[in-house]
Amino acid sequence: MSWGLRLLGVGWPALALLVLWQTWIAAAHVSPVIAPSPAAVAVELVTHPMRYAQATVATAAVAAAGLTIGMGVAIAAAAGAWLTPVGDVVLTLPALLVQSTPIVALLPVLARLLGYGEPTVVASAAAITFLPTFVLVGAGLRRTPPGAAELFGVLGASRWQRLTLLALPSAVPNVLTALRIAAANSVLAALVAEYLMGQTGLGNMLADAQSQLLTAQAWSASLVATVVSVAAFAAARSVERSKHYDD
Repeated sequence: MSWGLRLLGVGWPALALLVLWQTWIAAAHVSPVIAPSPAAVAVELVTHPMRYAQATVATAAVAAAGLTIGMGVAIAAAAGAWLTPVGDVVLTLPALLVQSTPIVALLPVLARLLGYGEPTVVASAAAITFLPTFVLVGAGLRRTPPGAAELFGVLGASRWQRLTLLALPSAVPNVLTALRIAAANSVLAALVAEYLMGQTGLGNMLADAQSQLLTAQAWSASLVATVVSVAAFAAARSVERSKHYDD
């Protein structure tokens, strides 16, 4: 199959959406204050490329930091829960409470602790990332190859040796699955935090544009944020496939 046909197969939903969008704007005579046309959004992006590039880099940076911290803490917590029988019970409930709390309700608490700035945005992305990673890695640690645990027992391996040499390698597929799930969610959490209290990034740009009724800028920022989220998911998916752990 040629690259042109592959590109068409992947991009036809976006093309159809653009056609429907332009048709709706033209047929309903929608005011630019309510919704801009695709052409207006394209002009906005082409006219101010550096503005969106800088905002994209800022959002991607805090999302990546939150993803790294959240997954790192979650993997360490899952390993700790595996090492101690009561660890799973002690750590799961607080993680579930944090995950069940809406991000808009969690942000004021984080802001009180970390201030109104990038640390709070990073912390919000890390909080969203933690529970899925903790649950998936915990399940992976318990899914060792048949007979492997018995073999390590016969060899007299310590609990730590079983964790580092058996359980953690067995959990790698689950770690990559957690990365795929959490990558896009970390971008979403960063956007929400930037929108509500951030000083930079796409979320802050979206908030400023909406407050000034700059619909073309608001929709452009939303479009770029969507692309960043999809790109994060695709990158994590490609890593998973490259390691031959994709289902």
